[in-house]
Amino acid sequence: MLERLDAIASGFRSRGDAIAVLGLGSVGIDSERLDEHSDLDFFVVVDDDAKERYLTELGWLEDAGPIVYSFDNSPDGRKVLWADGLYAEYAIFTLDELRAGSYVGARVVWARDDAPPDIHRAGRPLTPPPYERPEYQVGEALTNLYVGLHRDLRGEHLAATRLIQTHAIDRLLTYLDVTGAAGRPRQDPFAVERGAERRFGRDALPFAAMVPGYERNREAALAILEWLEARTEVSGALAGEIRTLAERVRECRDG
Repeated sequence: MLERLDAIASGFRSRGDAIAVLGLGSVGIDSERLDEHSDLDFFVVVDDDAKERYLTELGWLEDAGPIVYSFDNSPDGRKVLWADGLYAEYAIFTLDELRAGSYVGARVVWARDDAPPDIHRAGRPLTPPPYERPEYQVGEALTNLYVGLHRDLRGEHLAATRLIQTHAIDRLLTYLDVTGAAGRPRQDPFAVERGAERRFGRDALPFAAMVPGYERNREAALAILEWLEARTEVSGALAGEIRTLAERVRECRDG
């Protein structure tokens, strides 16, 4: 994976219209996450008049190996699969576009001599927003359970599943992060579920009980509620409402 990225970057050394190649994710500064299942995520920074050419002409990618599949997944980039099984997601940016974006963990693989020395730092760095505090995460998780159970009772089981078994779980993961229980590797700010098993383990979060599936939203909600009650202050009134709704779900299911 790293050799492929180095080969791509090497191809730009002789091109006068490329400014830098940045590795991200497991080929960025978080290389301890790199394994056989990793994707190749990278940015190519180019001069203003070169972007369209690099988006539409893929010779620079094919120089690194034959491509068997690709599609343009955004206005700025593509997803590609090489014949040897390596998979990549990349974006092409002008310097101004890069400066307008937010990203973390970038590593300079190659840069032109006149590239800004801080090109690996986002122009709009991600900063912890005010709501990234434990009380916010707990409140969001509890209200996800409450609204989710109401949707389950309405017959919107998929919507309920997403609120209870996805969104509420995201809040628990972030709760552990903001309370300092997570350790390394750090949480991916764009996908908090990434590496959860490795970061927390079954002792910290019983995922099997909290994510039991489409037909078990009641059980998931109760498992999440009990987990929160064992670790932090939970509104008794809201907890009571959640348990009442869970019982109504059980009655509807059994009746």
